[in-house]
Amino acid sequence: MNLRGKTFDRIDLTVTGWMAKYGLFLLRISISVIFIWFGVLKFFPGASPAETLAYRTIEVLTFGLFGEQTILYGLATWEVVIGLGLLTNKFMREILLLMYLQMAGTLTPLFIFPAETFHIFPYSLTLEGQYIIKNLVVISAGIVLGATVRGGKLVTP
Repeated sequence: MNLRGKTFDRIDLTVTGWMAKYGLFLLRISISVIFIWFGVLKFFPGASPAETLAYRTIEVLTFGLFGEQTILYGLATWEVVIGLGLLTNKFMREILLLMYLQMAGTLTPLFIFPAETFHIFPYSLTLEGQYIIKNLVVISAGIVLGATVRGGKLVTP
């Protein structure tokens, strides 16, 4: 191997080592910021662009048993609790369960409000649909974080 190849390998090992050391922490913090930010917005009427769709979805799923304010404050609290749990790295099993349940709820508008989530079904999403589909990344992040609750880690060779 020539000098350039050895230099690249050394840099590559350093970078991937840094990623393995800090990647899970950064993933957990970034997902916590999303949940806290989006959750806090729901405490302020009209501040969240997802507010109406979230309310209508939960209203359908709960058969109209709860009022709008109860639904939005409940969802806001739920999201902030998830965010704080991820931020503090406490009760991760329970927090991830809450997150998976919340994520399942966020996907349901694709099925119960397809006219609002698809511009052209099944491939052209509305802005609301795109907002929902990006949660696939959050779900995947939760799966990766879930792999660490028993001490799993990222390692480099």
